[in-house]
Amino acid sequence: MAVEREIEVVKASEARQHLSEILNKVHRGNVRILVEKSGIPVAGIVSARDMELLKQAEAQRERDFAIFDEIREAFKDVPDEEIEAEIAKALAEVRAEMRAERLAS
Repeated sequence: MAVEREIEVVKASEARQHLSEILNKVHRGNVRILVEKSGIPVAGIVSARDMELLKQAEAQRERDFAIFDEIREAFKDVPDEEIEAEIAKALAEVRAEMRAERLAS
């Protein structure tokens, strides 16, 4: 279950002046800090746990895209039109099955 974390926007000058307080706040609570410079978001301050979650999400994304690369390689010699036709056929079959299940309920 995901925990909702508040995002607070802080000016860079304020972040410099109150860095210790901001770090304690991030560490203790469910808050993330967005640091802005001249109204432009330039950095975020998150807990070490959030950083670990970000690393895990990035690793998962890399694994997901590696799968796409494998699929692309497996079908590199198949014309796009043929792939699109097969996808359309598979979708039609799944939709028909779902309609049949709804009617049976």
